[in-house]
Amino acid sequence: MLIDTHIHLDAEEYRTSLPDVLTRARQAGVAGFVLPAVEPANFSAVAALASENADVAPAYGIHPLYVDRIDDGALLALRQQLAQGGAVAVGEIGLDYYVEGLDRERLQQVYLAQLKLAREFELPVLLHLRRAQDDVLKHLRRIRVRGGIAHAFNGSRQQADAFIALGFKLGFGGAMTYTGSSRIRALARELPLECIVLETDGPDIAPAWRPQGPSLPAELPRYAAELAELRGISVDTVALQTSRNALDALPGLAARVRPALPRGQ
Repeated sequence: MLIDTHIHLDAEEYRTSLPDVLTRARQAGVAGFVLPAVEPANFSAVAALASENADVAPAYGIHPLYVDRIDDGALLALRQQLAQGGAVAVGEIGLDYYVEGLDRERLQQVYLAQLKLAREFELPVLLHLRRAQDDVLKHLRRIRVRGGIAHAFNGSRQQADAFIALGFKLGFGGAMTYTGSSRIRALARELPLECIVLETDGPDIAPAWRPQGPSLPAELPRYAAELAELRGISVDTVALQTSRNALDALPGLAARVRPALPRGQ
């Protein structure tokens, strides 16, 4: 059994093929999908997909790349959505210093506000931290939340250890499949397996064997095989442990995984 801890199933790339995308993934052994929102405009789409699919777990948040599109009512809309219950996390939230021209002060304001909401609703968070790991960590130390997942992790070992110390799991996916991604592959090989979860980030971060994309959840077993090869362990071990890790990071996910993962085995 495998869990895709980060996939944007409401993306345009899946619009006409989503039933087939999900069926193929389920047949491949993917037992759960975590679907993060990116702005209030897609909260309803995320909620609808979670309502229609028992194995799709919703998260709600404002992605840093969408901060310049929101109005003053966005955080209120997020609060109202979270108050309805059912979310497994607040996300996708965080900081992005890769894209030029973004107002970093505004990014941090919105990120901090969402950390406070996560703490208020006692939810973990799904973190976006592209080239912003240190500032993401700085604010996490100020506003403690119930852990979560550092999505698409590509920082240093020191930064990885800092997230782990704060109760986070680290997400690895398509970037790990490229032989040129030496730092990411070294982290995937050397970090404690108990700290790693798998993700596709579909439709983004396509794997090395199909770089044109879109990234597909049915290929998650190949991601698991890549991680197993890097670590010199069995694919079954990777599947079992990363699924346990996902449930530890996102406790609300357990109700969405079919079949449920046996605990303590």
